[in-house]
Amino acid sequence: MTIRYWQPFREIETLRRQLDQVFDEITHSQSDAPGTWGPAIEMQDDGDNLILKAQLPSVEGKDLDVQVTRDSVAIAGDRPQPPEQNYLHSEFRYGKFQRVINLPVAVQNDQVSANLTNGILTLTLPKVTEARNRVFKVNLGELSEAATQTLEASTDSVMENSSSQS
Repeated sequence: MTIRYWQPFREIETLRRQLDQVFDEITHSQSDAPGTWGPAIEMQDDGDNLILKAQLPSVEGKDLDVQVTRDSVAIAGDRPQPPEQNYLHSEFRYGKFQRVINLPVAVQNDQVSANLTNGILTLTLPKVTEARNRVFKVNLGELSEAATQTLEASTDSVMENSSSQS
């Protein structure tokens, strides 16, 4: 009779790997075409501009198609697979990719600047004038004088109404 020892941590690790594979398959099956993927992005609000960064390792500018509208950015391209090698394990994504990012505010799509450095695509998207944060100074001295005059006028009208009713 063989004694087999139960190794709960090994079984938990196997279960974790199987669940990761299931979620990877679900994620990939939700894309438009087989083999497509979307790059990771990061967006910042810089006051007058939105700064959008996309991770595109080993993708050249000639392999990219970037389209900007007033309210969205579409990034598409192709990351070619290197020649066949003896990989034991690889989680790199290859093939066609696409990503559409909806913008929180309207941008001036004809004034966008782009930079691709070290696999990071950086788009500077200037906001339309109406969407920029504008600061208006409120003069409290004028506001308090106007409020005082309005209060005095309303008090006078209440007194006139009460004297006419008696």
